[in-house]
Order: sequence, then C-alpha cells, then structure tokens
Amino acid sequence: MSIVIARVAGSSAGAATAGELSLVPGPRLVARSTADDSAGRLVSVTADDPGGARVVSPVSCTRVYASGGTGLCLRLDPGLTTYQLAVLDPRLRTVREIPLVGVPNRARVSPSGRLVTWTVFVTGDSYNGGRFSTRVGILDTRTQELIPTLEDWPVTVDGRPYRARDLNFWGVTFTSDDRRFYATMSTAGHRYLVLGDLDSHRLRALMDNVECPSLSPDGTRIAFKSALGGDPARGWRLSVLDLATGRITPLAESRSVDDQAAWIDERTVAYAVSRGREHADVWRVPADGTGSPGILIPDATSPAALGGVIGPEAQ
Repeated sequence: MSIVIARVAGSSAGAATAGELSLVPGPRLVARSTADDSAGRLVSVTADDPGGARVVSPVSCTRVYASGGTGLCLRLDPGLTTYQLAVLDPRLRTVREIPLVGVPNRARVSPSGRLVTWTVFVTGDSYNGGRFSTRVGILDTRTQELIPTLEDWPVTVDGRPYRARDLNFWGVTFTSDDRRFYATMSTAGHRYLVLGDLDSHRLRALMDNVECPSLSPDGTRIAFKSALGGDPARGWRLSVLDLATGRITPLAESRSVDDQAAWIDERTVAYAVSRGREHADVWRVPADGTGSPGILIPDATSPAALGGVIGPEAQ
C-alpha cells in the first residue's frame, strides 16, 4: 500500500471537523497537533486522506501514542509545572494518572493496548555531572503493575553480565506477546539495542549504535535512528534492521531525524520533522530504502496508526 501525500512542506493542516475523536481500532491515524488553532491537542485523520480534514479533541498532550484502543498521553499536570502520564480509554477518558519526574520524551503502547511505556529526561544523577539522563517506565494496564525504571534489571553485553553506574534507557517498543520489548541502552559512550523480558526482568544487548527502536507490525524489522559516525552531534540517520538476517537498510530520508519512528503499515514508517520552534510535520518514507520522503500529516507530531489500510493500492 502507498501513502497519499496531500500537502507539501510548510502547508497548513486540513480544516477541523466536528465529531468525537475515538481510539477504537480502524482506518485512522492520531497525532499531536502543532497547528496554530489547535497546538498540543490530540487530532485524528482518515487513513485515505491523512493530510485532509481532522477531528480535534479537547485533550492536550506533550507526547501521545495509541494502539489496541488504549491511549497514552504525557502532559502537563493541570495547574502545575510538572508532568503526568494519563492512560486513556477509546473515548479519551482518563482511566489512570501517574505523576512524572522529568520531561516527557517518548511514548508507546503495545499492539494489544495492555502495556504502556514512557521515557522522561531527568537531572540529578551524580554520575552524569548534572546533565540530562533518561528514565523509562512501564505500566501493565490490566494488572496495574508499575515498573518505574529499568536501571536495576540485570544486563548482559556480549553474553556476559554487565554492570555500570551510567546505564540509561529510552525508546521502548513492544512485541505482540506483551512480554518482550526492545529499547535503547546507553553506557560508556555506546547506544545498544537491547531486548527486555517482562517475566524475567532481564535485558540483553543485541547490537551497537541503534536508538529509538520501533518494531514493525509483523515483528520482523525494527526502524531506528543511528548516530552518524557514532556521534550524535553529527545527527541521525533513519534505517531499518531485519531481525532475522541482521541486514540494515538506510531509508531514503537523508535529513537528521530525532524521533522514534512509527510504522504506519508493513511498508511505511512515519516520523516528525520540526519546522521552526513551534511547528512540525509528520513525514513518511518507504521502509525498504526506496522512494522518497513526503508529508503524511501537516502540522503534527507523535503519529500512531489505529489500524486499517493507509491510502489506495499502489499503482
């Protein structure tokens, strides 16, 4: 399936429409608006015209994701300067709130909607000299079990137990079994792709220079960003890793993309590109390295596909 590109860079979002925004699985996408008239609010667009009219919700988020009828909204705590996590039901009603220590950065929901995860920037870790660190949390919305950090889980690197004071984790993506997940682990100047197990509470490093993994719907590939030359100061390149063969395919997006990509279907990934300080657009690119990038949802960030076919059959 191909993506319909309805706008060009710098254009405005489609007009807002009346109606109730729903997270029920279907041929729609949700995102966070950056349009002047709805900045920060949760919006949805149709799969066959993602650049067209949008339904605008009164719910505001700093970062958002949805899957399996569950929404995750990271937002400012009303009336305060701190942040909170809100788990949303299909009608955007809040069913659980958790205060966050730090600034929200990443959000994901497992395909079933059972598990939610988030990453925040924090300060104060003594080993880090006062610079920002990252912290991952995971919540099981069925049992209400909360994992506030991964930093105390046993880790293996190159098949051997690994211990260090500078462990940082971010960018979780879940497998379909609600048991395993992939994430980024930073330590000693390396950024590893790690595989975590929620039953054993253990982590295993798989390969170096893989950040912000995003597992494909069929569970066979991971979209990720890698630091150019291993140095984040030089920017990032979007690529796709085939888990069976280890083959890495750079994508046609040549700009530096600082985002956790989202799979829109088996053949397409989406990501946000900033356009000035307050605005951004969601772009898409084929996952096989062919084609070229194009705008998917103008004036938006944090895309998530709720299900269904995106766009018409490729010609």
